[in-house]
Amino acid sequence: MKPRERLLTVLRGGIPDCVPVAPDFSNMIPAKLTGKPFWDLYLYNDPPIWEAYIACAKYFGIDSVMDGYFPLTFPEEIVDEGWEDTIVFRSAERIVTQAGRRPAGRQENGRMVWQETVNVYYVADPPTRRVLPVKIGLPPVPERWEPIEGRKPVDKGPEGLKRLKALMGDQGLVGVFVAGTAALGNTEDIYRYYDNPHRHEEWAEERVEKAVTRFNRVMALDVKPDFLCVGGSGTLVFQTPKIFRQLALPAVKKVIELADTAGMMTHIHSCGPERTLVKIMAEETALTIIDPLEIRPMGDCDLAEIKRLYGRKLTLKGNLHTTQTMLMGTPDNVIAASRKAIDDAAEGGRFILSTGDQCGRDTPFENLRAMIETARMYGRY
Repeated sequence: MKPRERLLTVLRGGIPDCVPVAPDFSNMIPAKLTGKPFWDLYLYNDPPIWEAYIACAKYFGIDSVMDGYFPLTFPEEIVDEGWEDTIVFRSAERIVTQAGRRPAGRQENGRMVWQETVNVYYVADPPTRRVLPVKIGLPPVPERWEPIEGRKPVDKGPEGLKRLKALMGDQGLVGVFVAGTAALGNTEDIYRYYDNPHRHEEWAEERVEKAVTRFNRVMALDVKPDFLCVGGSGTLVFQTPKIFRQLALPAVKKVIELADTAGMMTHIHSCGPERTLVKIMAEETALTIIDPLEIRPMGDCDLAEIKRLYGRKLTLKGNLHTTQTMLMGTPDNVIAASRKAIDDAAEGGRFILSTGDQCGRDTPFENLRAMIETARMYGRY
């Protein structure tokens, strides 16, 4: 079987020729593989990180589950407020950008108005976004700036998705975001939540409305994604299960319900503690696949237990430790961990061998190859 056929077989509850294998290397490994400064990909789109990912998936020969890396954007979703990115600092290690605009009329005496946060692009790491300038030793209002020259245009619309799917081909599946499990994602969100209890119901309703609108736009496409993403990093890190149920779950459940009726598969990625989320999704929705099912201390999942409880309802994707095993382990360690995960979760199908959240930049390539080869040779049903 080719990777695409292998994955579709598993997601539909069938038994493929071997356990699919899809280590999570959505960012750092693909960027490293290009041999370019990381800011070339993230700032200059040379190439865009999602294209680098597909090249990486083909290089290693994985069964690619591309869950939302392509930022599909419809024309109706674009709001042009006149902000323009500029470079306000550069060194051998990083480039810092800040968006500014010159207000219309005589407001502010025609001076540039600047956003409160900056984005930091590194030579050998993914960017850090929405950083207060003072935290990195820069003034709130830049003293000098320069235009971003050489940034390649990218099509993030429907035609871009069509091109991306063609680029992926038989290497795997492409998903796009429609809704998200993480309504709160940082400390500012938490303060806002507790300061505005009267708005909680309104926020939940707004999320449902936006999700349904986006779902309808996606389903109207001539070339559709293979699945819909409804997850969010660290769902139960900044949210309690109660807050998740209150703010995020209504929109997620609605999209899964609509997708299931339309015959479209759905996917949740949520790093960190996830066991409670798995239980909710398995018992209350028709979700197709969930990952990365991280073990302690990064998460709270026991793969064998989750397989026993929910493996007939959900396709499980996980869960080799990305630091202890993939980054710092030997190929023999990776082989042993891969075999254990296969033994714990492969019986009866509905399992994709993967890692926990995001393999680090310096993960040895021989460890990735050991994982992939184990799935191909040992992961037989």
